[in-house]
Amino acid sequence: RRLPGYAASGKPLTPIPPTPGRSDQQPDHYLLDLQIRAYESLLRHAPPAYRLMLTCGDVYIEHNHWLPAFPEADVVMFGLEASAEEASHHGVMLCPTATPDVLHSFVQKPSPDTLRGLGQSFVYTLDTGIWLFSERAVMLLMEKCGWDSSAGAFPGEGPDTYDLFSTFGPALGTAPTVQDPDISALTCAVIPLSDARFYHFGTNRSLLASVRHLQEPAFEQRSFGHASFDPPFLPVIQHSSVEAKIRARHRHVWVENSALADSWTLSERHVLTGVPENNWTLSLAPGCCLDVAPVDDGNMCLRGYGFDDPFRGSISDPDTLWLERPAAEWFSRRGIDLSVAGIAPEADIQSAPLFPVLPPSDLDSSFVAWLLDPEPEDLPACRRRWLEGERLSARELLGRTSVSALLESRHAHLRADWAGLDEEAWLDRCMTHDLAAAAKLYTRDSIQPVALPDNGDKALELDHMHDRMWRAALSRPGDEDAAAQFESEAFGVLRHLLVHEMEQKPVLPSRNVLSDQIVWGRSPIRLDLAGGWTDTPPYCIEHGGQVVNLAVDLNGQPPIHVFGRISETPHVVLRSIDLGIDEVITTYEELSGYASLGSGFAIARAALALAGFEPRFHAGKAYPDLPTQLKEELGGGIELSMVCAIPKGSGLGTSSILAGTLLGTVSELCGLAWTRDDLFQRTMALEQMLTSGGGWQDQVGGITPGLKIVETHPGVLQAPLIRNLPVSWLEEPDHSSCMMLYYTGLTRVAHDILGEIVRGLFLNSTSRLSIIREIGTNACYVADAAQRACWPDFCEAIRRSWVLNQLLDGGTNPEPVQQVIDPVADYLSACKLLGAGGGGYMLMLAKDEGAARRIRRTLEEAPPNSRSRFVDLSISRTGFQVTRS
Repeated sequence: RRLPGYAASGKPLTPIPPTPGRSDQQPDHYLLDLQIRAYESLLRHAPPAYRLMLTCGDVYIEHNHWLPAFPEADVVMFGLEASAEEASHHGVMLCPTATPDVLHSFVQKPSPDTLRGLGQSFVYTLDTGIWLFSERAVMLLMEKCGWDSSAGAFPGEGPDTYDLFSTFGPALGTAPTVQDPDISALTCAVIPLSDARFYHFGTNRSLLASVRHLQEPAFEQRSFGHASFDPPFLPVIQHSSVEAKIRARHRHVWVENSALADSWTLSERHVLTGVPENNWTLSLAPGCCLDVAPVDDGNMCLRGYGFDDPFRGSISDPDTLWLERPAAEWFSRRGIDLSVAGIAPEADIQSAPLFPVLPPSDLDSSFVAWLLDPEPEDLPACRRRWLEGERLSARELLGRTSVSALLESRHAHLRADWAGLDEEAWLDRCMTHDLAAAAKLYTRDSIQPVALPDNGDKALELDHMHDRMWRAALSRPGDEDAAAQFESEAFGVLRHLLVHEMEQKPVLPSRNVLSDQIVWGRSPIRLDLAGGWTDTPPYCIEHGGQVVNLAVDLNGQPPIHVFGRISETPHVVLRSIDLGIDEVITTYEELSGYASLGSGFAIARAALALAGFEPRFHAGKAYPDLPTQLKEELGGGIELSMVCAIPKGSGLGTSSILAGTLLGTVSELCGLAWTRDDLFQRTMALEQMLTSGGGWQDQVGGITPGLKIVETHPGVLQAPLIRNLPVSWLEEPDHSSCMMLYYTGLTRVAHDILGEIVRGLFLNSTSRLSIIREIGTNACYVADAAQRACWPDFCEAIRRSWVLNQLLDGGTNPEPVQQVIDPVADYLSACKLLGAGGGGYMLMLAKDEGAARRIRRTLEEAPPNSRSRFVDLSISRTGFQVTRS
């Protein structure tokens, strides 16, 4: 009734324009896309006892905060903190201040004064319309709708009508306002959604208001689309060809799936949907709306209506509006008697046959203007056409509208829009749209890709990076060689952006030790608790990152060590004590061979390159060869010896922490005076040089001590902000005994996993980006639990980390890993593989000390393989250290 343009397809299929700040929008973006992502993020952490989620189709809840642990109840309602004025437009949950998660009563649209008067004894939250039901509650709801449990079916034609919000909801709570003993026997809890916003799309006015606030959020407001007046905003035009002049004074205008010729004249408060190609000369009065709906016989139905028409009441009632005037006035101004039109005076306007059906060829501007004008000309031919032709009511139009034809028309506009993009507009969309979905659109509709000019030696930016990966996706399947080339170019753009920053900060190494001194660098490893993947380029560059991790020593010692000294011979000697190999480097060419991940010393080579021993990173004069540079600047060569007492593929961030430790040791050896931030940034550049493409959390986690939350802002130069979290509570016996580190004996190469995930990031994959955003949000949950020293929430947050990691990458938890978990699952509060998953070390959080002993006994008595074992961990209070003899 109140959103006629989308009544037939359903309000969830209302197209929503692109939202600024989002990079994962579909080419055809619907309200349903927003709703599904929001509801999935709420539902995925709900305990399995909840069997059903109920939501409202004309509502969207934007929620960017972590959820508390779910309470145990038959019904859970999600609430929204709001002002008394905002809450007065909704159902409201009242909870006692002493037990704010237990429902006292559910009331519909209480006045602001009523809510303010309850402020001392109750907290109130606005009902979002999102409810979770246990099996017991589902069965009771079905019974209220007539379910016959003995027959296992609804009698007759189906379930009875039953109003959830006016009947079921008020009967819930400890003090229900509607008496129903069966419903009142259900337990009911409330989860307030912090930092959430409620958008309503149920009317023309609320549609425009909510879209406006999605694009320009008012942060102090929580509920949108219900105010009697919202400030005007620029017109919304989607899937349309508009030649008509639209000025700033044309407020509250929505044009979708339509063609407006330049002979149209607009004013304000218009919703125009489905208008076909035309040459009509129309002047629309304020508040005039038009929906042209394709019907099932190939004809078109013209539905004119008013912007705020409620479509409720009898035709003859002066309060019943059509085109924002009394409905009876429309008939009198056109000389039409209701009885001649076959309409009973008492007929509800929703059921009255008002809207003419015509072949597309018979649509003309004189008839359309006659239908819509508040003071129409007296045109007998138009009156006769309206009276004698087929007409449909709004109710009939719900069933007669050809939704497939409507979608086909919208898709034709969509195709024309994407096919008509120029270079600049295309590159803009590379930053705002799901390019995997765009590739499917181009392939399905044979759209010719935008040709981009050759930039020569000019550096490419992030938009070109996304473009290249899109072209790779477009080439598959069919041309794997072209796809591989485009993909290589995409990674090359990212690599250049990060490494170029270091090229702009060249260094001048110089000897900083005596002839007999050794520099000794050592680092702990990190346990990534939450937020991993948000630190990975290009995500962190475009969105910033949020990570919580913990620096730990293994078996009482930091496991990563680097020893450096100046030797007499001007060459580079690299030695791995744990691998039992060494290598001598005498040329720049040998040193720059770090891009091969198979080399045992790729990391050390790249670290020395960044320390000024590759010409592009050197700030001084040019040297003819490496030995000459070493002799003149250091008076000899460099010997680096490394120990990594950790198995390969551990998931503990070993490679990145070794890189940071090497850089820190070389900085001390060669007088570079790099700060901690320098080490972070140069390590990330180093990983791009190696083509492994890692983020910053590993080196930050190992170089800095203890438990911390690490955050960055968007930008190429990532500068982590580190906030230390309380850690002594984890060292208390009750908790330290329950925190166990187990080596699964399984390995998986993070380089391969990174490539898989990063491809999705380059393509702005909706599914990947939405999960990674939630992974970042969950890091804040871990940090909050640590600040409160709350072990149950700490465990719950880490459990969610494991769930989210598995959603992001199906290979995170292969069957051999699950076989490690299954025998001890009953004793665990949470567990997660560290790092990218698939193998390596697993963090286990036992339910209590007794459970920890049972876990250890079970896995020691029946280990999954010959390499698996428990490893003692202790929290590092120092992080990276460097000293000299």
